[in-house]
Amino acid sequence: MIPAPVTAASERSRTLLTRARILEAARQQLDRDPDASLGDIAEAAGVVRRTVYDHFNGRAALVEGLVAEAAQALRRALAVPRVPVADAVTELARFVLAVWPVGDRYRILLRLAPQDLGADRLTEVLAPARDMAEAIIGRGQLQGAFQTSVPPAVLTRALEGHLLGLLDCVNSGVWSDDGTGTATAALIAMGVNADSAATCVHGLVRPDGDAA
Repeated sequence: MIPAPVTAASERSRTLLTRARILEAARQQLDRDPDASLGDIAEAAGVVRRTVYDHFNGRAALVEGLVAEAAQALRRALAVPRVPVADAVTELARFVLAVWPVGDRYRILLRLAPQDLGADRLTEVLAPARDMAEAIIGRGQLQGAFQTSVPPAVLTRALEGHLLGLLDCVNSGVWSDDGTGTATAALIAMGVNADSAATCVHGLVRPDGDAA
C-alpha cells in the first residue's frame, strides 16, 4: 500500500498536535514539580528533548506557550453566550463559575509566570476578565447588591486577589473546589448575604456540575 503523500496541511497539523502534546505534558509535569526539566517534559510527552527545542527554545518559551494557551482558554470562557440576566449578583456568580475551571487548570502559572516571564505578563492575561468583572461589580453597586465602600476598580482587584489566592491554596493542597464554593465566597466578599449567595450559586449549577 502506497503511503499518503505528506502535504503542507498534514505536516502543519502534525506539528500543532506535537506542540499541544508538549504543552499538556508541561502543564502536568510542572503541576507535579515546578522544577521539572525540559528532559522530564520531553519524556512525559513521548518525544526527544530536541523536539521540545524545535517548538520552544527554552523554559521561558515553554511557560509562555502555557500562558498563551491559558489566555486563549480564558477568552473562550468569557465569550460563551449566556441568557442575559438583570441582576449583577447572578452575573458575577456566572463569571466566577466560568473562569474558575480555567484558573484551576492553569493554576501552576501563578508560581511560574512571575519568575519566568514577569508579573506584567500575568496582568496582561487577566485584563479581559478584570474588565468584565469591574463592569459587573459597577452594576452591582448601582443596584445596591454589592458593598459601595470602595470603587469598582478597587473591589475588582480585591476579587482578583481572592480568586488567585484560592487557586494558590489549591496549589498548596489546602483547598479543593469545583467553583461553587469559590463563587459563593466571592459573592459574600462583595457584600451579598451568605444564604442568598449560596442559593444563587446553587441555582446556577446543574446536577452534572456544569454552570447554567
